[in-house]
Amino acid sequence: MNLLHAYVSGRVQGVYFRGWTRGQAQRLGLHGWVRNLRDGRVEVLASGPDEALLELQELLYEGPALSRVDGVEIIAKGDEEYPAKGFSIAPTS
Repeated sequence: MNLLHAYVSGRVQGVYFRGWTRGQAQRLGLHGWVRNLRDGRVEVLASGPDEALLELQELLYEGPALSRVDGVEIIAKGDEEYPAKGFSIAPTS
């Protein structure tokens, strides 16, 4: 099991990006969370099989219909803890 830690920028708040991401992650059987950041980005931390993480990563570049994704920054996987089971929308950080 591996991790995907990403920051998504663009018009990604107020356009159902978090709910859409949670739905995609649940469909793929991933665990983790998604949250808004005060700087306007969305942060995603997901764990699961490589193929599912790659699919989620590709989907983050698209986003839901009302969003506009300008960039997806993938953070190197290091000492991060694996998220709890399930996939949730976390409080804004």
